[in-house]
Amino acid sequence: MTLTLYELYQKMLSHMGPTNWWPADTKQQIIIEAILIQNTTELNATRASQLIKDATAYDLQKIIALSQEQLQELVRPAGFMKNKSKAIHTLAKWYVDHNEDSTSIAKKYGTKLRKILLSLHGVGPETADVLLTYVFDQPQFVSDKYARTLFTQLGVKDLTDYKSLSIKLSTLPNPFTFTDAQEFHGLIDEFGKKFFHPIEDFKKSFLAGEQLKLD
Repeated sequence: MTLTLYELYQKMLSHMGPTNWWPADTKQQIIIEAILIQNTTELNATRASQLIKDATAYDLQKIIALSQEQLQELVRPAGFMKNKSKAIHTLAKWYVDHNEDSTSIAKKYGTKLRKILLSLHGVGPETADVLLTYVFDQPQFVSDKYARTLFTQLGVKDLTDYKSLSIKLSTLPNPFTFTDAQEFHGLIDEFGKKFFHPIEDFKKSFLAGEQLKLD
């Protein structure tokens, strides 16, 4: 059977139920965790996030006020502590300089927002798309490894890296809303954790034998 993108989302939601991803209390927390999760496990990112929460309650003003050494120690469990601490400081300051108002930021920059985010230290394509989806409430698609693996299993060709899927699918089409985009990303990642380790387990999943039509 061939599924459209929205049919795939609906089928995953029906079988798996809502994930309510990203599990955070504030957009400030998501901003921090979007950096922490880079190139590490969810467990390690969560450890570092908890340290930052204990020290600052995710108050970006308090994070900016930390010394470089203090912030690095909080970030340490997530690895790459020098680069990630600099990225968190840069992104936090940028957000504070914009009055921590995600709606006005999205309105100010419009379609240029992704390019603006990519210009900030430590923000690559995946992180930018996560921020667009979860902080700026846009129907963006996160072309992460689980998404590429899933789409490959569903017959989409030549998904070799982040950009290879991103150029095929960046903004989700109607009738996707930004809340659908958030949930879709969560569903794909939860599906991947269950059925891609090893990849042969995909054959046991409820999507085995399906084909995806991206056009």
